[in-house]
Amino acid sequence: MAEPSRGYSASKQQLLNRLARIEGQVRGISRMVDEDRYCIDVITQINSIRAALDKVSLGLLDDHARHCLVGGKGGPDDPEDQVDELMGAVGRMLSR
Repeated sequence: MAEPSRGYSASKQQLLNRLARIEGQVRGISRMVDEDRYCIDVITQINSIRAALDKVSLGLLDDHARHCLVGGKGGPDDPEDQVDELMGAVGRMLSR
């Protein structure tokens, strides 16, 4: 049985590359702390990672809405349930 297609399937390699860059940024912050770098520089890098993760999250949410919900490939069938699912995801993204 074939695995279901996901909204990000078409851009999976691009997504993996972006996540690898973010992973590298996180390792870079560890090095900065190990090297006793200036606090503001560390915080600036943390904010940069947050922004990069937000961009990934928004892209995944867009893919989900267009592919899984509108395309009917894995999301709930009922429009009310679709909105609830989408808004729940948005709420979790904003609740940090």
